[in-house]
Amino acid sequence: MTAPYAVHWVTAFLDRPADQFDSMATFWTAATGTTLSPRRGEHAEFATFLPPEGDATLKLQGVDDASHGGHVDFEVTDLGAARDRALELGAVSVADLDTLQVLRSPAGLPFCLVPVRCEGLRPAIADTPGGRIIADQVALDIGPQDFQSETAFWAGLTGWQTAEAVRREFTVLAPARRRSVRFLLQRLGEQPAGPRIHLDLACSDRSATVAYHCTLGARVVAEHDFWTVMSDPSGALYCLTSRDPTTGRLADR
Repeated sequence: MTAPYAVHWVTAFLDRPADQFDSMATFWTAATGTTLSPRRGEHAEFATFLPPEGDATLKLQGVDDASHGGHVDFEVTDLGAARDRALELGAVSVADLDTLQVLRSPAGLPFCLVPVRCEGLRPAIADTPGGRIIADQVALDIGPQDFQSETAFWAGLTGWQTAEAVRREFTVLAPARRRSVRFLLQRLGEQPAGPRIHLDLACSDRSATVAYHCTLGARVVAEHDFWTVMSDPSGALYCLTSRDPTTGRLADR
């Protein structure tokens, strides 16, 4: 069934401890080659990482509980229809704030629905001392018991097509036209205490980017064939991948 709305834009939020907001803003602006917007919100808990050109796909929120690692905002063309669809698919409403709908997926991952706010211009790839980079993928880390139902939920909510990735435990969920962030659903080997969200960044030179991020205070957690698991200075995980920043595909494929 075709949804009576469209997902216009997706923004990834880094949910980090509120008392580390300033240090996280400093780290992530340098790591992504962006500039920081003025802080906003009742408690100055929000800021946007502004790309060199185009619309932003990455924001920072200071929170009391950073256990999920982050969340996503969907800009949709019909907010009411999108909310109804999410609930129909098994989401739980957390807060109804009129033009901001806060929900959780069936497995418990937080997300928000908001009206269309940006033009939908793909952000420019940034040049950093560690090479060209773009934050273009949100990874959903899901336990085996929830993986099938969560995949169906996010596909049903977005209307995007699923596709196989380079490893059996990964499923790509992406819009037909690549502009904002896409999803990578990762099936974990064991059922976790709760699902998590982390950010993936496509790099022109992964080894150079890893080295640069380490100078900023990050550390290497694990090395894999196509990606490196990193920890930012707050202890939150993210990944640097060998995907081409322009195409999103692995550089050797």
